[in-house]
Amino acid sequence: MSKKTKADQQGFVYSTDPNFKFDPENEIEVETAPLTQQKLLVQIDKKQRGGKTVTLITGFKGTETDLDLLAKNLRNFCGTGGSSKDREAIVQGDQRDKVLQWLLKNGYSQSKKK
Repeated sequence: MSKKTKADQQGFVYSTDPNFKFDPENEIEVETAPLTQQKLLVQIDKKQRGGKTVTLITGFKGTETDLDLLAKNLRNFCGTGGSSKDREAIVQGDQRDKVLQWLLKNGYSQSKKK
């Protein structure tokens, strides 16, 4: 089997037009809502993770960089690994209580645990 090239978000792989310029239209940066207006939901999840438990933080409204920063702060506080993708912050293990404690202490007053 041959290797397939990875297409960008719009499906463009190659253009023969020498004057072609890719202008992403969907790259609209959303401003981050104030901390007190963030309605974050903290829950655990095991689906499609090889049976491992992770803590998901969903409902964040803002930029990807702010979500990455939130996930980094949560990982550091809990002392575990994790990541942020698909508009969700992921912390390894069942860390719901710690995560909720950190969120409430740092101004995310509308956060809930499920």
